[in-house]
Amino acid sequence: MTVPATTAKVATRPREASAPRGGSSRSGALRLDELRLGEIVDGTALRAELDALGGPEGGLRAGDPELRARVLQILKGVNAHGRQAAQEMLFADGGGLSCAARISHLQDEIIRAVYAFALHHVFGSPNLSAGERMAILAVGGYGRGTLAPGSDIDLLFLLPYKQTALGEQVAEYLLYLLWDLGLKVGHATRSVEECVRLSETDFTIRTALLERRRVCGDEALFAELGARFEAEVQTGTGREFIAAKLAERDARHAKSGDTRYLVEPNVKEGKGGLRDLHTLFWIAKDHYRVDTREALVAKGVFSRREGQIFQKAEDFLWAVRCHMHFLAGKAEERLSFDIQPEIARRLGYSSHPGLTEVERFMKHYFLIAKDVGDLTGIFCAALEDEKAKDAPGLRAFVRSLRRRARSIPGTLAFLVDNDRITVADRHVFAADPVNLLRIFKLAAVHQLEYHPDALKLIRRSLRLIDASLRANPEANALFLDVLTDRTDPELHLRRMNEAGVLGRFIPEFGKIVSMMQFNMYHSYTVDEHLLRTVAEMSRLERGVSGEELPVSSAIVHTVKDRVPLYVALLLHDIAKGRPEDHSIAGEIIAYELCPRFGLDARETALVAWLVRDHLVLSMTAQQRDLTDRKTIRDFAERVQTLDRLKLLMIVTVCDIRAVGPGVWNGWKGQLIRTLYAETELVLTGGFSETSRDQRTQYARRQLAAHLEGWAEEERTRAVDGHYQNYLLTVPVDEQVRHAEFVRDADRAGRSFTTMAQTDRFRGITEITVLAPDHPRLLSIIAGGCAAAGANIADAQIFTMTDGRALDVVTVNREFTDDEDELRRAGRIARNIEALMDGREAIPAMLARRRAPRVLPSFAFRPRIDVDNGLSNLLTVIEVEGLDRPGLLADLTGAISDLNLDIRSAHISTYGEKVVDVFYVTDLLGLKIAGEGRTERIRRRLLAVFDSPEGEVSSPSAKPSPVAFGIVS
Repeated sequence: MTVPATTAKVATRPREASAPRGGSSRSGALRLDELRLGEIVDGTALRAELDALGGPEGGLRAGDPELRARVLQILKGVNAHGRQAAQEMLFADGGGLSCAARISHLQDEIIRAVYAFALHHVFGSPNLSAGERMAILAVGGYGRGTLAPGSDIDLLFLLPYKQTALGEQVAEYLLYLLWDLGLKVGHATRSVEECVRLSETDFTIRTALLERRRVCGDEALFAELGARFEAEVQTGTGREFIAAKLAERDARHAKSGDTRYLVEPNVKEGKGGLRDLHTLFWIAKDHYRVDTREALVAKGVFSRREGQIFQKAEDFLWAVRCHMHFLAGKAEERLSFDIQPEIARRLGYSSHPGLTEVERFMKHYFLIAKDVGDLTGIFCAALEDEKAKDAPGLRAFVRSLRRRARSIPGTLAFLVDNDRITVADRHVFAADPVNLLRIFKLAAVHQLEYHPDALKLIRRSLRLIDASLRANPEANALFLDVLTDRTDPELHLRRMNEAGVLGRFIPEFGKIVSMMQFNMYHSYTVDEHLLRTVAEMSRLERGVSGEELPVSSAIVHTVKDRVPLYVALLLHDIAKGRPEDHSIAGEIIAYELCPRFGLDARETALVAWLVRDHLVLSMTAQQRDLTDRKTIRDFAERVQTLDRLKLLMIVTVCDIRAVGPGVWNGWKGQLIRTLYAETELVLTGGFSETSRDQRTQYARRQLAAHLEGWAEEERTRAVDGHYQNYLLTVPVDEQVRHAEFVRDADRAGRSFTTMAQTDRFRGITEITVLAPDHPRLLSIIAGGCAAAGANIADAQIFTMTDGRALDVVTVNREFTDDEDELRRAGRIARNIEALMDGREAIPAMLARRRAPRVLPSFAFRPRIDVDNGLSNLLTVIEVEGLDRPGLLADLTGAISDLNLDIRSAHISTYGEKVVDVFYVTDLLGLKIAGEGRTERIRRRLLAVFDSPEGEVSSPSAKPSPVAFGIVS
C-alpha cells in the first residue's frame, strides 16, 4: 500500500542518530484523546449499520447467504479504511505505539460488532442464560492493546464450565468472518478451569493469559478468570516464571546469532528487538503486578530517564515494524537490505557526508537496540536484589554468605560480588574518573564479569569522560592493558562499548558505534566487526585457531610489536562512514591517537601503515595472479620488511574472519598463505626460480603421499597433471578430491564431467567441471549457471598439462535441502554439456530462463580498468560493479567477442559487489596494445552493466562439438 506523497510530506523527522534516541516526541503512556480513534473506525456507527442490515428493514433472513456476504463487504470496507487511516497517521505523527494501538482498536470494534450481530441477528439470542455466557479475550500482544498491521490476532473464547452449543457457534461465525477478511487469527476455546490448569504447566499459555484483555462479552466471567489466575497460577511461582522467560530469551538470542548488531536484524525476535521489551513487560506484570513503564519507575526499578528511554525505544521499534508490515503487505519482521532504504525514507532520514540516509537510519536502529540491552541489564539487576531480599530464613543466610562482597587487592573502590566486579559506593567514579577505565582493567586481570549495578553507575557517569581524562597517561595505559589482555580482551572491550565508555574515551570510535555498512558483505555493524577482529587475534594468541590457521598461528608468537598490532586491529575501520577513503582517513586518526595511548614514533608509524594498507594483502591474494612474478615483487616492495609482512598477514586474517559467518574459507586461506610464502622469499633474499620449483616439487610430493595406495601409473598421472599455479594455490585436500574426480572420469572415458558438493554453513555449492580446454569455456560454464538461476560467487580456472581444463565455480545456495541443491547442480551440468556439444546456444538458453528484472537494493557505479603494468606478459582487466545472476557469463562472453584469450580469472564477491580480474592476451599471446583498443574493451564491458538484459554473446559464438572433443 503506497501512501500519497502529500501525506508523506508531513512526516515528523526523527532526531539525528547521534542525538538522544526515540521514536515520536511524546512521552509517557498513550492518551486516548491523542489517538484519534474515531478517525480509524466509528464502532457505534458500524454496529448500527450491521443492525440495520440484519433487521426487518434489511430484508434478509438470518440464514440467507446474501446476509453474510453483505456483512463481509461492510467489514472489508471498514478494515481497509481503518488501516489506510492508521498508515496515514503513522506518517503524520511518527508514533509507532499509537499506530499499533489504532490497529488494535480497529480489530476490537470489528470483533465487537460481529459478536453483537451474531447474537442478535444470526442466532437470535440477545439474552444469554448462565450456560450461554461467553467472553472474547484478546491475549498475547493483542492483549496489550497493540497490534502490527500484519500480526496474528490472538483470541480466547472464554466459556463457563457448563456450556451450550451457542458459544462454539458464535466463535465459529466470528472466526470465519475474520479469516475471510484476510486476517491471521490464533484462537482457543476454553473454560476458566481449563485456562488455570493449562497455565500451571505451560509457560506459553501462562504468558498469553498474563496479557489478557476483555474485548467483549461477559465481564463476570473475565473477572473470575483474573481472580483465579492470580491466586492459583501467579502466587508463589514468580521465580520459575522469571527463569523460564529469561531462558526463553537466551535461546531466542542464540538462534538469531546472539548479537544485536546484525545488519539485517529481526525487529521482533532479534536481540534488542521488541520481544526483549515484551519479556520485560511479562516479568514486570507477573512479579511486580504492574503493566506500565510509569509503574516500574514508581517502584524504583527504572529511573525517570530510563523510563523515557524505554518508551522511546518501544515507540521507535513499533514505528519501524508497522512501516515494514505496511510496506510488505504482510508480517515482515526481518529488516532486510531491500526494504531498509524505503523504511529510512518513510521515517524521514536524509544523507549526510559519508553516510547515506539508510546508514543513518540503521545506526539509529542499533543505538535503540543497545538501549534495550541496557534496560534489560538494569531490570535483571533489580530482580536479583528482589530475589535476595525475598529469600527465607537459613537459605537467605547461606546465600548472603556466598554473595558477600570481598575486596580486590590494591583497590578500595571496587569489590567482588559473586564473581562479578562492582563498586564499593556510588561515588567511586566521581571521586576519581580514572576508575572508569580501572574497573575494566581489574575485571580483566581477575577474570571477572560485571555486576549490573556497576554498569548502571558507569552509564550514569559518562559525563566524567572529558578531554582531561582522555589525555590522562594512566587512563590510556589502563585502556591499552584492557585491549591487549591475554585472556579475553573482547569481553571487556564489549562491556566497555555497551556501557558507553569506549565511544566516549575514543570519540572517533564513538562515531562508528552502531554504524552499519549498507552492503551484503558485512554481517555486523562497524564497532561489532572491530571487536570481533580483536577477538580473532586473541584466539590466535591462545592457540584456539591453530588447526584452522596453521601459518598465522605459527607466526603470531614471533611478532615483536604485539601492542601496535592490537591497536591497528581496533582502529583499522575506525574511519568508516567518512566521505574520504576509510583507509587513508584511518591512517590520519592513527597518527593522532597512538601518541595519546603512549606509543612511540616508530610504533605509531607502524600502526598508521597497517591501518592504511590493511586491505592490500587480501586484495592482492584474491584479485591477482600469484604465479606472476611481478605481482609478488610489487607486493613485496609495498610491504618492505618481513616483520611488517607478518603483522599485515595477521591483520588480514583477523579482519576477514570477523566480517561474518562463512566469509573465511579454505580457498582464501590458501591464497593468503601462498602470497605470504612467496613474498617471504623475496623479502629474505630467497626468491628464485629454483626456490619456486622446490616448493612446487614439495607440493607434488605432498600430493603423492596423500595418494598412497593408488596404482603407480594413475598416481604419476595425477601428480604430474597440473601446472605450478594449481599446486601452489589449491589446498592439498582439494587436490586429492580433484585427483579422484579426474581418475574416475578417465576410467569411464568421459571427456566432460562434473561433480558438486554443498556447504550449508557457508551457504554455497561448489561445482567442479572437467572438460577440454577452450577460450570460451569459462563463458560456457557461467552461461550454464546463469540459465539455472545460479549466481556465481567465485571461480578458479586451471589448465592441466594434458590440455584439459579443471574449473571450479562456487554458486550461492538456493535451497535449504542438500538433495534439492544437488539436483540444481545437476541441471547446471546438463546446461553446460548442452552448450558445449552444440545443442544449445547461450542467448537462447538464457532467454528461456530470464526472469523479470528486479531493481537492486544497492547502487554502484561500474568501473573497468585495463592495466599493462601489473604483469610482464599479460594485460590485466579489472571489473568492479553490482553483481547479478549471469554477470560472469556476460563478461566472459564479451571478452571472447573482443578476441581476447583469458589466461586466468580471479572472481571475488563482496556481498552485492563483484571484483572480477581477468589476465588476458590477444590471439597471438601478446599484451593488448593501443589506447583505442583499450577504450573499446572498456566500452564493451561497461555495456554489460548498462544493458544486463541483452545477449551474453552472439549466436555465432555457439561452439562446435569438435572444438570440445565431444561426440554426440
